Amino acid sequence: MSIKEFSVDRQCTAVFRKVPEGYIAFVEEFSGANTQGASLEEARTNLREAIALVVEANRAFSLAPMEEPQ
Repeated sequence: MSIKEFSVDRQCTAVFRKVPEGYIAFVEEFSGANTQGASLEEARTNLREAIALVVEANRAFSLAPMEEPQ
């Protein structure tokens, strides 16, 4: 199997909400991309990391070999 890599520029909606403990953050278009931070900047940094982890997990899942039906 041949794998070709390419990059995609895509705009997403990052939502930051102030809560008593700091900020919560999520991306509407990425299920599972959510986080929190004591400051807005920390929440932004954490959200970038969360997005990268979601993309990495989705990539690993899509490249995993399929099991044969029994």
